[in-house]
Amino acid sequence: MLTTVRPIRLLIAAAAALALFAPQALRAACIETRHAVPPARLQAMARGFNLAGQLDTAGAALMRPELLRRLYQQGMRYIRLPVPAEAVMPQFTAATAIESRLQDVNRVTGQLTGIGYAVMIDLHPGAQFNALHRDRPAEAMTALKAAWSSLARVVGRFPPDRIFAELLNEPDVSAERWNADLPQLATFVRQLLPDTTLIAGPVNWQRADSLPDFKPLDDPNIVYALHFYDPMAFTHQGHWDMNDPLSDIRKLPFPVARDDTTVIGLRMKLQAEQKQRALRELDAAIALSENGDLVARQLDPALRWQDRYRRPLIINEFGVLKHHAPAASRTAWIRSVAGFAEANCMGWAHWEFAQGFGMLNERQELDEDTVRALLRR
Repeated sequence: MLTTVRPIRLLIAAAAALALFAPQALRAACIETRHAVPPARLQAMARGFNLAGQLDTAGAALMRPELLRRLYQQGMRYIRLPVPAEAVMPQFTAATAIESRLQDVNRVTGQLTGIGYAVMIDLHPGAQFNALHRDRPAEAMTALKAAWSSLARVVGRFPPDRIFAELLNEPDVSAERWNADLPQLATFVRQLLPDTTLIAGPVNWQRADSLPDFKPLDDPNIVYALHFYDPMAFTHQGHWDMNDPLSDIRKLPFPVARDDTTVIGLRMKLQAEQKQRALRELDAAIALSENGDLVARQLDPALRWQDRYRRPLIINEFGVLKHHAPAASRTAWIRSVAGFAEANCMGWAHWEFAQGFGMLNERQELDEDTVRALLRR
């Protein structure tokens, strides 16, 4: 059963918390909500970033704690902490290694909450689990339950207002499969963590256009998460995989205007080099950019879903691969996405802190332009 609409004064406080520093008028969806997520938790999820890579290596020291403290002081409030899923699944990892990785999760979470952050524990699978999920879904569900049985022991050590549980990053299965799996997984985790706010999202890289086939669960203490990287030719230009067509696209500005001289020159170069796949990616980005505000248009399904179901949404991944993107375009895109989220009462988390999409410059110091764009200063 859904909870009834909460008292207006409480909901206005929650909406104000989510729209930290945002001058835009709040949408009705911020007020007329039907959920049981405490306002303090929505406030905690208002502004944050991903600490990608922190748990990829067992026993690693906390990344740049002095910079994490500075970001908290500047207004960041939560960290999404990706946990390599296979590293906590008995199907892929020995029991002693799982216990070691759980100790890492516990240690890092304690350090982050000690700074002041709330932490979103994100079960973040790789190719091995994704293949299992597609090919042998029953075994995959067993693996998911085993992972959360272990992670729940860590999550349960922290106050539920300070730690959240993201059930599975970017489920790589059909919508039909995930719509069957998610209720079972959420019910299982809820039994382990009765007071914890859970995080869940749709398939297809958690894109907003996957939401029409995705319904919220009966559990009212869930926040729903989207990812946003459109247009891919801009956000993933200069891709690290040389076999990816996006690796051939560089110095592409945003917006991607057809009559921009840089765009024209890049298109001519790709044509001359017969880079047909890259050319198709560029043309797709041009087409996406031709009808007004690309960010608002691509995220419109999120607004419609939000209006229909009155459940809290966040965008807990968005970012631009920085090495070949024009700096001014990158910060403009980041500012636009963060601004859209705040104007529509969605929390956000930038992807990410210290890697290719991150918030550090070539000297491994904070990139103040990126931070200002995120915090909209």
